[in-house]
Amino acid sequence: MAASQSTTPTADPADAAAPLFAPEVYRDRMRRAAELTAEAGLDALVVSPGPDLRYLVGSRADTFERLTALVVPAAGTPRLVIARLEVPSLSASAVGELDIEVADWVDGDDPYSLALSGIGAGAAIAVSDSMPALHVIPFAHKTGATPQLATAVLRELRMVKDGAEIEALRRAGSAIDRVHARMGEWLVPGRTEREVADDIRAAILAEGHSEAAFIIVGSGPNGADPHHEFSDRVIDRSDIVVIDIGGPVEPGYNSDSTRTYCFEQPPTEIADAYAVLHDAQRAAVAAVRPGVTAESVDAAARDLLRAHGLADKFIHRTGHGIGLSVHEEPYIVEGNDIVLRPGMAFSVEPGVYFSGRWGARIEDIVVVTEDGCESLNNRPHELVQL
Repeated sequence: MAASQSTTPTADPADAAAPLFAPEVYRDRMRRAAELTAEAGLDALVVSPGPDLRYLVGSRADTFERLTALVVPAAGTPRLVIARLEVPSLSASAVGELDIEVADWVDGDDPYSLALSGIGAGAAIAVSDSMPALHVIPFAHKTGATPQLATAVLRELRMVKDGAEIEALRRAGSAIDRVHARMGEWLVPGRTEREVADDIRAAILAEGHSEAAFIIVGSGPNGADPHHEFSDRVIDRSDIVVIDIGGPVEPGYNSDSTRTYCFEQPPTEIADAYAVLHDAQRAAVAAVRPGVTAESVDAAARDLLRAHGLADKFIHRTGHGIGLSVHEEPYIVEGNDIVLRPGMAFSVEPGVYFSGRWGARIEDIVVVTEDGCESLNNRPHELVQL
């Protein structure tokens, strides 16, 4: 059966799975995507379901064995190729408001030829990094060339947030701050990390998140593992406890904030190390401004920790970009010489980890402004004694 061409209806906000930005936001993103595709010397950008597709058209389509892909040519009308049985899912996106050709197909059709129609053999295409090999390889066969990664183009689009995105991140930051403000209700000696995590999860949802994307309750020695989640360990009154939590707030922009808690005055050794960490986090935030490099912000925290003999206790980068993904560009790490620009949003989260004993981390999300940065998290940064 030949593929048919169809147009999706304008999404009714009442029927949408979640609120979208105004149509002009997506129109501007699509326009910029085409411009950057041309500047990169590419014939087309091919975007599969995931954060990139959601960024461009507001679609939350899932990745299945049947191809769904947005093709953004350097010149011409974009095309969304989608299995006919999946077309209804587009009603919850902005596709119906945009100048996009919707090309649906049924089993037995060749969706890859449909996607590349009008682009030509030997076309230089770039695919989003979330596209599975199941689809990348057929595209390579059709074009006769290995597709490039679209990371450079999509990074440039998503890395600098517009006003609507920054406001969404502000809402997410305020929501997770409200959860941290209630930590004393749940974080109590004698409870397990898992019990505390269950209460935090409920609060994350109650405070406006659509899900709890991650919850770390690292008590005592578990706090020395930056990616510990939670366990059945019983929290002791002498513990230092790392709480790292976050998730998306509609339309899908994420919170991520870490604070470190205790129940009694810690030993001098711990108090002194935490005081240095506190200063390192503040120094890194103070270093954020347009025109400096990402690695210079990492150095601001790392150099201070090194000066106090704690360099080997800081075992990860200082930060990561955030938006529709919890981790995205720009990464605040040594070796990343990307220059910061207004609108970039990322975490600043140095930590110190003493294996088998305790750990601590302080994390805020910041947005680069014209003359510095705005912090989206405003809970106390000191070691919080409950």
